[in-house]
Amino acid sequence: MILPGAVLGVLGGGQLGLMFSLAARRMGYRIMVVDPDPDAPAFAVSDRRIVGSYADPDVLSEVARSCEAVTTEFENVPAPSLAFLEKIRTVRPSSRSVGTCQDRILEKTFLRDQGFETAPFAVLLDGKLPSPDILRPLLPGILKSSREGYDGKGQWGIGSIEEMARFMEGRTGSYVLERKLDLKGEFSVVLARDQNGETALYPVAENIHASGILHVSAVPADISGSLSERISSVAREIAERLDYKGVLSVEFFLAEGDRLYVNELAPRPHNSGHYTIDACVASQFDQQVRVLAGLPLASTRLLSPCAMGNLLGDLWQDRSPPPLRTLLKHPSAKLYLYGKKVPRTGRKMGHFTVLAGSASEASQKARSLLDSLSSSCEGR
Repeated sequence: MILPGAVLGVLGGGQLGLMFSLAARRMGYRIMVVDPDPDAPAFAVSDRRIVGSYADPDVLSEVARSCEAVTTEFENVPAPSLAFLEKIRTVRPSSRSVGTCQDRILEKTFLRDQGFETAPFAVLLDGKLPSPDILRPLLPGILKSSREGYDGKGQWGIGSIEEMARFMEGRTGSYVLERKLDLKGEFSVVLARDQNGETALYPVAENIHASGILHVSAVPADISGSLSERISSVAREIAERLDYKGVLSVEFFLAEGDRLYVNELAPRPHNSGHYTIDACVASQFDQQVRVLAGLPLASTRLLSPCAMGNLLGDLWQDRSPPPLRTLLKHPSAKLYLYGKKVPRTGRKMGHFTVLAGSASEASQKARSLLDSLSSSCEGR
């Protein structure tokens, strides 16, 4: 065990790094944060900050000298950097796990080879189109860049072979083309798995997206107990097959006939798991600290039905925040702002959680609050 008082390192200083750091500091740990952005939110609560590249050998050597253990807050930290650190220090999740999850081709191939059902897909390497016989059954589909795509970025709807050919003209990157599914719902589950293979799963969240970005998550999901168990069982098995150590989120699609598809893996705490801060015995960030430090996992018990709503940069006008009094007046809503200085369309600036007697009631309140904020911004 790495006990409180030790220095823990986190590569990435965004909101997930901020919330990890707050959880770790509350437990008595000191924090070193690395991020190339001097205004990274997590720097505000770190004991030490390094402004620099995740691939800089000098930065990595300093992290290895100063920290007892290292984690990440997002999947685009170079896997070779983690591999360098794990030769010297405890690193969770591992470079292998992050390397698999940060490349859609590796991730989809891993899931398929391990027998987990995904949307039918084809791989495009160096901009080369597969044969029409391969493409035709996947259209209409979603074309996704193999790396660094999230929140709807790096994704394009493709309706025909001709459209595909036009889009790929002059491109040399690698992509995954997935068949577009007729969905009944989207779900996710966050879990923590420790160095001994012990796993703690949070309740399944039901997610509503807008423009490819999470809009509202409601917990517990309004699904049957058997479906919830299937989702949790698949997530647990994926973590085992990856030999994963850390906090992992698994996203799912549900199609007609209750057919379940694994969509994506996130090797870190997840936006849809922010509700755990207010509605569970221990949050996903508490678990991230515990796994990294080799401590026993904490309880994931849900204390109240709830919903989480995202606050995006679209609500900020001329860098001024939306009329937050709308949220602050609500007696069961809790507001979190991340301290980001520059709002942009689609950028996550904060979130809020609503507790209620049922998930449907909480979801309705969250959507109503988001609608009110949006209407107030349009009227300014």
